[in-house]
Amino acid sequence: MRERIKDCERLRHILEAMNVIIENKEKHSYEEIISDKIVLFGFIKHVEIIGEAVYKLTKEFRNQHPEIEWDIIEGMRHVLVHDYYKIKPEQLWSTIENDIPQLKPLIEELLNEEIK
Repeated sequence: MRERIKDCERLRHILEAMNVIIENKEKHSYEEIISDKIVLFGFIKHVEIIGEAVYKLTKEFRNQHPEIEWDIIEGMRHVLVHDYYKIKPEQLWSTIENDIPQLKPLIEELLNEEIK
């Protein structure tokens, strides 16, 4: 039987994917991202990782932190994975440009609380 990964480890996965997105966003413009499928799918994959890690967080943890819209993050993951043909590059870019930088400090704070 596999050992269950703890919420703390999932938060690390989220933060790691966010860092990759933020670091690489600086290297590419929106136009470059949407015109290069490999680059586009690299960003999509890291947003998926964030959503999958959120999906795997325990319900108890998510309920203890209602300040984060876990369901929206998880919902985006479902679209990226299951409804990939409906991906809107401008919506993905908005997530990369706006949502992830706003969410990152909250995830860092939660991770610091979990480590203590």
